[in-house]
Amino acid sequence: MDILSVIGSKIEIAINTLFGANEKVSLQPTRKEFEGDYTFVFFSLVKSLKKSPIEIGNTIGTYLLENNKEFESYNVVQGFLNLKLKNEVWVEVLNDLLKEKTGEDLGNKKGSVMVEYSSPNTNKPLHLGHLRNNFLGFSVSKIMEAAGYQVTKACLVNDRGIHICKSMVAYQNFGANETPESAGLKGDHLVGKYYVEFDKAYKNQINSLVENGSTEEDAKKKAPIMVEAQEMLLKWEQNDPETIELWKKLNGWVYDGFAKTYKQIGVEFDKTYYESDTYLLGKTLVEEGLKNGVFYQKEDKSVWIDLTEEGLDHKLVLRGDGTSVYITQDLGTTDLKFDDFKSDKSIWVVGNEQDYHFQVLFAIMKKLGRAYAHGCYHLSYGMVDLPSGKMKSREGTVVDADELVSDMIATAKAMSAEKGKIEDLESEESKRLFRMLALGALKYYLLKVEPKKRMLFNPEESIDFQGNTGPFIQYTHARIKSILRKGEISDDKIFDLVGDYFLNPEEKELVFLLKDYTSIIQAAAAEYSPAQLANYTYELAKTFNVFYAQHSVMNEENEDSKYLRLGLIKKVAETIKHAMGLLGIDVPERM
Repeated sequence: MDILSVIGSKIEIAINTLFGANEKVSLQPTRKEFEGDYTFVFFSLVKSLKKSPIEIGNTIGTYLLENNKEFESYNVVQGFLNLKLKNEVWVEVLNDLLKEKTGEDLGNKKGSVMVEYSSPNTNKPLHLGHLRNNFLGFSVSKIMEAAGYQVTKACLVNDRGIHICKSMVAYQNFGANETPESAGLKGDHLVGKYYVEFDKAYKNQINSLVENGSTEEDAKKKAPIMVEAQEMLLKWEQNDPETIELWKKLNGWVYDGFAKTYKQIGVEFDKTYYESDTYLLGKTLVEEGLKNGVFYQKEDKSVWIDLTEEGLDHKLVLRGDGTSVYITQDLGTTDLKFDDFKSDKSIWVVGNEQDYHFQVLFAIMKKLGRAYAHGCYHLSYGMVDLPSGKMKSREGTVVDADELVSDMIATAKAMSAEKGKIEDLESEESKRLFRMLALGALKYYLLKVEPKKRMLFNPEESIDFQGNTGPFIQYTHARIKSILRKGEISDDKIFDLVGDYFLNPEEKELVFLLKDYTSIIQAAAAEYSPAQLANYTYELAKTFNVFYAQHSVMNEENEDSKYLRLGLIKKVAETIKHAMGLLGIDVPERM
């Protein structure tokens, strides 16, 4: 039963019958301080009917009680009609929920969507900021899929450019043929080490040149190691064999490292694009735009677009020497993605420092007449800070993703031992559990905050077994599964409850939350917001714990009560597992 649709339609019939008006009714849960289940806000009727709120509310409420079996009582507070439903309605809702497969009643396919996320550079390993990006992208993909979309998970690897050449030059100068095996490092960590070495050498050379009379600006341009990097970039673009060989070797090490990290954090892609394959594609679109008058050329042969009507400014799309800028590359790659997959929507998961870039990209695509441009969306997210402050890759002050996951696993083990939740800390099952708890803590903490917000990551707080954390929800799931095992309730057990059972307030609150699950998925998909799903799941887990603190399940003497509660908490466990799965988080069967 879609209870909201049922109630809404009955109120609409009442309004039409009583006042001859056609009103589209939307409902909201009644606030805790008032009696009722749902509230209809009818201020618009007060204005159109020119009657007092009390008169209108009482007239509608009385009609509903006299003409429908679902309503038990009502009360009016100014322009708010609070409606309480009969107990048997909630039992019917629960019965319907218990017969449905969790998360599957979401309608027909809604089209196709590509979600592009991760987008790492091949000059450094993944860090904490990348984790928020990856977890957001993967979870949005899962949520969109659950909401009825055909999803392609994509990654664009930034594998070329001056930043890649910096690591290459530093390796040439200081590497002494070091390999991941000889260094005992993952490949991405080894290459990242030389990116940091480049920055150290560059700063030393700048300081030396300044001491010898150069200005700082000149020193930055003339520092020998920077000149080397720029020369290497030119050699790469000219396909110099020795440069290409070094580039492939270092990138190969990085890809091996990335693959291990992605496997560790449970993230995957359906399609990977490489900037080295796509960076020249945009020049064709520039030529097209020049022919169509979308772009204009300056005397120095550089190509621009005027976006002042869009509230932006004049934007360079091709340099005078014919070389690409970032926007050129993205124009070509965007066209390629839509040619490959014909997606109805395309979502880029990229930090908010690129907000302007994506405004420009989408505006240009619209001016070029690309129909797909209206389906483009930048899922902008805030940076992740630590209690110690901001992270800087080139200075080596980032929080490495691999190290963070390892530290979180160790913390999960220590906290489990401290709280006495696990007996054998060294068994393989325990090790799997610690990893599950660590990743659950990390993913949940980064996903429970609305993407647009900048956030502070606190590792100790994230892995607490109390409060709005992944481990609290995971532990709740394990707790319910333990009860179900005692009740000998299998996963495929189907419940059919009696209609005259009286739900107590805590049971009803669980039913109230459970019946909202599919609409929460739809809302999370519409807003590209795993945070909505995360916080719903926490509310469900918290509500279960309130219920369980006040009501026994296995020791309940009344068989009807025991039967209903087993069915109810089984549905809670199913919903928690499904919701956490959409966040990319596994939940334990036992702890």
